[in-house]
Amino acid sequence: MKTRVRFAPSPTGHLHVGGARTALFNYLFAKKTGGTFVLRIEDTDELRSSEESIKSIFSSMKWLDLKWDEGTMPDLSEKGDFGPYMQSKRESLGIYKKYAEQLLKEGKAYYCYCSTEELDAMRKKAQLEKRSSKDEDRCRNLSAAQIEEFRGQGRKPVIRFRMPDDGQTVFEDLIHKHVKFENKLLYDFIMIKASGYPTYNFACVIDDHLMEMTHIIRGDDHISNTPLQLNVYKALGWQPPLHAHLSMILGQDGARLSKRHGATSIAEYQKRGFLPETMKNYLALLGWGTSDSQDIFKKGELEEKFNLSGCQKSPAAFDHVKLAWMNGEYIRQLSKEELFEAAGPYLKDFGLVLDKSNPRHLDIVAIEQEKYKLLGEVGSLVEFFFKDVSYDESVINKTLKAPDIEKILNGIKKTYSEISEFNDVVIEAKTREFAKTNGFKNGQVFHPVRVSVSGRTQGPTLFKMIEYLGKDEVIKRIDKTLSLIITQSTQK
Repeated sequence: MKTRVRFAPSPTGHLHVGGARTALFNYLFAKKTGGTFVLRIEDTDELRSSEESIKSIFSSMKWLDLKWDEGTMPDLSEKGDFGPYMQSKRESLGIYKKYAEQLLKEGKAYYCYCSTEELDAMRKKAQLEKRSSKDEDRCRNLSAAQIEEFRGQGRKPVIRFRMPDDGQTVFEDLIHKHVKFENKLLYDFIMIKASGYPTYNFACVIDDHLMEMTHIIRGDDHISNTPLQLNVYKALGWQPPLHAHLSMILGQDGARLSKRHGATSIAEYQKRGFLPETMKNYLALLGWGTSDSQDIFKKGELEEKFNLSGCQKSPAAFDHVKLAWMNGEYIRQLSKEELFEAAGPYLKDFGLVLDKSNPRHLDIVAIEQEKYKLLGEVGSLVEFFFKDVSYDESVINKTLKAPDIEKILNGIKKTYSEISEFNDVVIEAKTREFAKTNGFKNGQVFHPVRVSVSGRTQGPTLFKMIEYLGKDEVIKRIDKTLSLIITQSTQK
């Protein structure tokens, strides 16, 4: 049978790291096996699901280039022969109700009229007496008269699945291997809520079967759900798909990854300036690896090398330092044109609207390509090329109050004005010659020149920076610096 896998997010927020990793592994498994990758929207949480969240999930998956073959599409249309692929639409067609009624008829499910408060009290009592909470569930074996009484009280029931009282539920997980649960410890979970909407544990079984899923690849926080779902498969006489539960993702402190560890949504990483190729590569390494521990993958390599046998069951640690390092590696692989395109939106945040057809603009954006770790850094590092230079007090005190500063800047201004071929090689040679001829150390000249033309004590390679600024702009900025120095000296 052809491999069919799915990513089934609940649209109650943005796509986070854990969900994106799950989507990626399903996508890679489908590509590796020549199968089908399905996107299903599990929006049966009526209160929290939103169209905005759905669009955000689509946007993040598109950014990561996780193209799905079948399912709900970005315009909310549907592609494939197993739809609808949105659970709210499936519910309106009565798909879940049909199977719930079948289980009720066969005595494998029952109506429960208990309130949340009553259930909590019963379960606490059972826990204190070290008994199964099923022993306290008064609705498991209601008579027709009792059902009529509850209905007369206006109580709206839920439908619960009748879990086996004894024996074990056992399955072979493709990552965690042999897993077993004692049935007496499993609770009678709600299949259909009082609102008529199905719960996750029931709806996903129905959908996975009807959509002919062959493998369920998801986070290991779902291991405890698996025995509940397997018993539904058994009750309906269906063959369950194979299961693979991916390792938990932790922060560097060993706690489960959360907002206190930094950004958690894919949209946040995109906003900060990570490349999609980086995120895709890094997410793949969270709980999976090749036999030779490969770190960086070329385009198409992940799809070629991914396999479930490389997945580990031990938790994966999310390392922001390694992620930033990896992003720098990917940035360095970009051509000037690719870097310009990738950095464009971030440059606009700094009011920089540059022209790709202008070679100087391309060169300026790429001037510190070897140092960039985030695209979000580019604008702050190159904006001085396009905006009036300014100096803060610490820069003035550190550099522009040095001895002989006016002599140095006036001399350099004259030197640069006489250069006919204004490129970095000539500029460097002439600057060094000026320093030597006038008895200055190179640093005595280089530092004030850098500050006067950029307003910064650090930045790109000095002479390439001066070339890209251009002779006229450099002389103009040196003049501005000299005026500032003169003004400050007269004020004393």
